[in-house]
Amino acid sequence: MKKVLKWIGIIFAGLLAIIIIVLIGLNISTNTRLNKVYDVAPIEVNIPSDAAAIERGAYIYSTTCAGCHGENLEGTAFFDDPTIAYIPATNLTSGAGGIGSSYSDMDYVLAIQNGIAPDGTPLIIMPSEAFWYFSNEDLGALIAFLKSSPAVDNNLGERDVKFMGKVLLAIGAFGEVIYAEVIEHDQLPPEAPPRASTAEYGEYLITISHCIECHGENLNGGPSPEPGAPFSPNLTPGGVLATWSTEDFISTMRTGMTPLGHQLDKNFMPYEEVGRMTDEDLYAMFLFLQSLPTLATPMK
Repeated sequence: MKKVLKWIGIIFAGLLAIIIIVLIGLNISTNTRLNKVYDVAPIEVNIPSDAAAIERGAYIYSTTCAGCHGENLEGTAFFDDPTIAYIPATNLTSGAGGIGSSYSDMDYVLAIQNGIAPDGTPLIIMPSEAFWYFSNEDLGALIAFLKSSPAVDNNLGERDVKFMGKVLLAIGAFGEVIYAEVIEHDQLPPEAPPRASTAEYGEYLITISHCIECHGENLNGGPSPEPGAPFSPNLTPGGVLATWSTEDFISTMRTGMTPLGHQLDKNFMPYEEVGRMTDEDLYAMFLFLQSLPTLATPMK
């Protein structure tokens, strides 16, 4: 009996040692990814200063960025779990704790379009995979707005990914969150279509809004990669939108209430941001979704 217990103890200790080695290896892997320095030459972007461009930039910010970085660009404690990570959404102003007084025009381009900090290391959860598709005009207008915004003092501190957070990131528990790893930095974004109520422009809006992050590459829904997120609806004609009218879509984006009376969860569906879009832009998005092939909703 003692020999059996001894061997059980040896096996248990061996398994524990293997688990510890694997966890340390995953931690080292994530450290390597987070500390990698990308040597990227950002595309040239014209940064305007006229009132119309700044107004356009304010519109883009309010519909794509405000949910994370705050209504006044002050930044937020985007993710804060003492056992996993503290990841702030940066204060974008020139106030205390902000990056506005230190970022050059090219720093803005690298951060927004490439997901890379001024020191060359990757940002986390910055959806640059979507923002890479910004037109030169829209990106320039957005940066012009950021540079023109008043200072707000809000020092959020530095990013701090804990040991367990690095392990979870390494095994893909959060989905893709280091977008600098997947962007083809040596390629130029495709030319954006003209602003109009067309399916083509709707596709551009759907892309920069990063709808595929939750609704899938084909926008046919399914389980979301975000922990705790509900099942993502199928946005193709094979899903819930098949019976919706344009008015139904616009109303849902404005209020978060679907035609069947279901209240969307704003923690996972940013309808408040999307709902700030003009009727014309929302109509373009709906036209694009209606033009998609009819696809079934994946169950897993």
